[in-house]
Amino acid sequence: MKYHVVIPARFASTRLPGKPLLKIAGQPMIRHAWERARQSAAARVVVATDDPRIAEAVHAFGGEVCLTATDHQSGTDRIAEVVECMAWDEGTLVVNLQGDEPLMPPALLDRVADTLHAHPNAVMATLGVPLCAEDVFDSNVVKLVTDRHGMALYFSRAPIPWKRGCFEQGEASPEGMYRHLGIYAYRAGFLQRYLDWLPAPIEQDEALEQLRVLWAGERIAVGIVDEPPPAGVDSRDDYERICAEFSRPG
Repeated sequence: MKYHVVIPARFASTRLPGKPLLKIAGQPMIRHAWERARQSAAARVVVATDDPRIAEAVHAFGGEVCLTATDHQSGTDRIAEVVECMAWDEGTLVVNLQGDEPLMPPALLDRVADTLHAHPNAVMATLGVPLCAEDVFDSNVVKLVTDRHGMALYFSRAPIPWKRGCFEQGEASPEGMYRHLGIYAYRAGFLQRYLDWLPAPIEQDEALEQLRVLWAGERIAVGIVDEPPPAGVDSRDDYERICAEFSRPG
C-alpha cells in the first residue's frame, strides 16, 4: 500500500507569524515535521506552501516543495492544489501532516493511511483515542462517534454520546467515548470534488470542517489508537514547550 504525505505550511499565522521557520534544536520547525514524515512508510513527502521563504528553507535541507496559491481557506484546499499539480491518480492516498506537528509519531501517519486503505468505501480516514475524564465537557476537545464498522457517525464539541443519567448527575465518565485526533488521509479524487462543496450548516455550527464530508453523504473511516500524539504548536507557550522537549537528554 503506497501513500504520500503533504505538509501544508504557511507563513502568515495569526498567533505565531513565521511559525514553520521558528528554530527548534537549531533547525526550522518545518524540517522536524518533514523528518517525521520521512520516517514513515510514505513514498513521497511534499511541503505545500505559498511563501518563498518557507520554500527556500525546505529546499535547503533537501525537501520537495509545491508552491501553492495564497488565498486558500484551509489546509485541505492547499493539499487539493498539490494533488492537481502533481497529477496524482484519483485513487492515490494522501495524508495531511500539519507543519506545526514536529513530534508526530510516524506510526500514526502509517495508521491513518492503513485505515483508509482498509475501507474502500470511505473517502477519508482519521484517528481517535479514548477520551480522558477531564476532557468530557471541554469544547476545545472534539469528540467522535462511530458505527460498528468503524465509520464516523458524527463529530462534536459537545459530549457524545450523551450519557443520560450519568452526565445529568454531574459525573464525567469517559468510558466508551473517543477524542478526535486531527490527522487525515484522503483519496486524491475526493479532494477535487470537495473543493466544489459549500460549507454545511452543521459544519458552521460546530466549527468543524470534517462535518462537511458527512453532510454530503460521504464516509469517513476512523482508526482508534491507544495514545494521542504530543500536542502541536499553536502559541508561544507551545513553542517553548516543544523546544524544552527537544533539549531533554536522550
